[in-house]
Amino acid sequence: MDVLIPTCDRPAELAVTLAGLAAQGNPVFRVVISDQSQNVPAWQHPAAAAMIRVLRAQGREVISLRHLPRRGMAEHRQFLLEQSHADKALFLDDDVWLEPGALECMSAALDQLRCGFVGMAPQGLSYLDEKRPEQTRHFEAWNGPVRPERVRPKSPGFGRWALHSAANLSHVSAELGLLPDEWLPYRVAWLGGCVMYRREALQAAGGFTFWERLPPEHSGEDVLAQWFVMEKFGAAGILPAGAVHLESPTTLPDRRVEAHERILAANPLAANRKERTLKNRSENETTGKEEVKMTETPNPIQIQTFLGGVDYPADREALLSRAKASGADATVLKALESLPERQYDSPTAVSSAIADAGS
Repeated sequence: MDVLIPTCDRPAELAVTLAGLAAQGNPVFRVVISDQSQNVPAWQHPAAAAMIRVLRAQGREVISLRHLPRRGMAEHRQFLLEQSHADKALFLDDDVWLEPGALECMSAALDQLRCGFVGMAPQGLSYLDEKRPEQTRHFEAWNGPVRPERVRPKSPGFGRWALHSAANLSHVSAELGLLPDEWLPYRVAWLGGCVMYRREALQAAGGFTFWERLPPEHSGEDVLAQWFVMEKFGAAGILPAGAVHLESPTTLPDRRVEAHERILAANPLAANRKERTLKNRSENETTGKEEVKMTETPNPIQIQTFLGGVDYPADREALLSRAKASGADATVLKALESLPERQYDSPTAVSSAIADAGS
């Protein structure tokens, strides 16, 4: 197995991520770190360097690479994928800690399920006291074999994204009462931060080669690549989620372009709105009724594309100011205006609050 870690200007977080890897047992794995920091590579930080020495002392190969200039996350992930030659490739974000046994669990699940990828959604444990039944209601375990499926913003499965907000899966796991060493596959919209692919499946689906059609200022490249894999091979999230999100501020502040909108269509959300508007006008012309504008509920990916550059923690006014400056439409602004007046410490916190407000 290859563990592929893209990193940029996060030396402390990288050290924690590597410490989690050092606590893993089986299977045998190699670590490839690709750094795009502006100045000193993150692996030169004393804490990260110490963890690399620990991994090497354990007999694990650690490869540290510099990959500049920055051309966006899709290109960075494709570069890492091209360094991998193992049967399994785990893309692990540089702000995720894995509990002992997580690698072995995901590897066993991928072998047994024989799907394109599995993953553990990183949990934000600062939300451990919050239960969100309106979001966890989307949980649906896989019964029987994992099958290929198509997920898009307007498909029924898209709503599963809410499962991975806050600490939702920690609560689901507790309610299921899973026994020690027991794991359960469930259906996902996509997974972020900790995703183990069958390398050949990811390559067969195109990997991240679409990077050349994206500007560097994009997000959601992992979502798009996973959708392509899911359509061919299926995928599953794994409970319990033995991954913890460090909840650090993003190092990708500019997220103006959503990968799936650019690659799958010029702008499917706008196209859908235009199609409905034309239909309404046609009906109004036929019936003589006044045209009624439809209200669109923006999805979390759409909203985050207008919040690039926000300096977290941020309050509602700061979020609105940034969204307006980024050209957000009325539906996005209305969603942000509905937020409670408080400090939001990360993009995940904003998405979760919007989901709560809309439920």
